[in-house]
Amino acid sequence: MNIIDTLRMALSAIFRNKIRSTLTALGVIIGVASVILMVHLGQAATASVTQQISSIGSNLLIVVPGTRERGPSGAETPAPPFDPGTYEAVQSDLFGTRIAPMVNSQQVLVRGTSRHSTGVSGTTNDYMEVRNHPLERGRRFNSRELSSGASVCILGSLVVDELFPESDPIGSTIRVGPTACQIIGVLSQKGGSMGQDPNDTVLMPIRAVQRRLVGSYDVQQMHLSAVETTPAALKASLEALLRDERNLQPGQSNDFRIFDMQEILTTVQGTTRTLTILLGAIAAVSLLVGGIGIMNIMLVSVTERTREIGIRLAIGARARDVLWQFLTEAIVLSSLGGLIGVALGLAGTVGIARRFGLPLVFSPETILMGFGFSVVIGVAFGYLPARRAAHLNPIDALRHE
Repeated sequence: MNIIDTLRMALSAIFRNKIRSTLTALGVIIGVASVILMVHLGQAATASVTQQISSIGSNLLIVVPGTRERGPSGAETPAPPFDPGTYEAVQSDLFGTRIAPMVNSQQVLVRGTSRHSTGVSGTTNDYMEVRNHPLERGRRFNSRELSSGASVCILGSLVVDELFPESDPIGSTIRVGPTACQIIGVLSQKGGSMGQDPNDTVLMPIRAVQRRLVGSYDVQQMHLSAVETTPAALKASLEALLRDERNLQPGQSNDFRIFDMQEILTTVQGTTRTLTILLGAIAAVSLLVGGIGIMNIMLVSVTERTREIGIRLAIGARARDVLWQFLTEAIVLSSLGGLIGVALGLAGTVGIARRFGLPLVFSPETILMGFGFSVVIGVAFGYLPARRAAHLNPIDALRHE
């Protein structure tokens, strides 16, 4: 018997019992669909986090005050913010680096009867390069505005939509907390990053925020971008400089924290990959359940068709022909389940990605792996029933009722 005849007989046996065949393949369908869905969604989540961190700046360092130990009990207290001298030392000593000082304040913006609460950041023009957030229109702060702390501001696109839905804000005046502020520019629209919408912000000269909104000339954060060096080298130089500026003795722990976005990106990518593999492995368990279902149904099929097997063996069919017939049925059944599972998995991936705004990621390797597993399941769990059918005694099989 050639392979075409064997395949035709297998398809005939499968379609002769459509409902039973469908229920048998259901485990494989669910297993393959789950594996493809989980792996693709994991890869989409990794891509989404990568895009968000890259939008902030993959070569970005963010420096914030940490904690310091006080007293014999070792209790930790918040460390003081950076004074202006520390920022000036960092700015003058770290060459080939862009530095944007940050002073943040939550304020209510008012324009006529419209109100909007958002974060106001006092900074310099370097913020737009360091944070990869250029202007869409208008202009930057000029040197006089930065040195005098003039009450001028640059709005994020979301703030513009809230306060100026139908007009150009450039040249208009809004109230930022207790002070009036003239709008000189609008930032370009930017994708969300790490749970915070970068479009929901207001930039002002750092001295304006320090004097008018915060009442202190301290610097809360410093954002640094490695231009002519690597983030790792910049981090080492920055740590040594800050320890010296903050008079930390050898053996004392840092009272500041440096967040390296490249390190964070690598860590997050590794974590999401591990979770993806774990979820895929859990989903693959249902494939084994589907394989057991195929084996059970094939054993039942062998019992039901014992007389048919006996007739075939009696008229000259070889044991290997019977073996291949039943093994082919199991492989075809699991392969059809695999194809349906692939289709459902891809459809689920598209639907969930669009629903939650994740990037669409399709991995040919994952699709082939899912389908390949379904074929392997057919071979592994179909062999025992096929072997049992092939080793039936023709005389005993013919007597079977």
